[in-house]
Amino acid sequence: MREKEFRRSLAVFPIGSVMKLTDLTARQIRYYEEQGLLHPYRNEGNRRLYSLNDMDQLLEIKDFLNEGLNIAAIKKEYANRQAKPQKEPETLTDEDVRRILRDELRNQGRFSNPTSIFR
Repeated sequence: MREKEFRRSLAVFPIGSVMKLTDLTARQIRYYEEQGLLHPYRNEGNRRLYSLNDMDQLLEIKDFLNEGLNIAAIKKEYANRQAKPQKEPETLTDEDVRRILRDELRNQGRFSNPTSIFR
């Protein structure tokens, strides 16, 4: 998995932020989850956290509805997409994780400590 894809899949947004960014109500978002169109991450306190990918999916659902599709048709569209053969997702190796963490530490050090040892 590339770093960009990894970051887009991180669930960090609470439902309030998602509501503002997608212009959907909490009830609409929960309804799409109940219908199996969305699967947000749940933290230890059972609160929903959403990723950028989740928000893209919510906006896509919103577009489908604006085009006149109903929930059943949207479910069918997603089922058709999953039925198509997809490329095997790349997995992160230990070396990839170390590289990403090292790069992040370097980037953080540049902004907080000008005499960073990583330069």
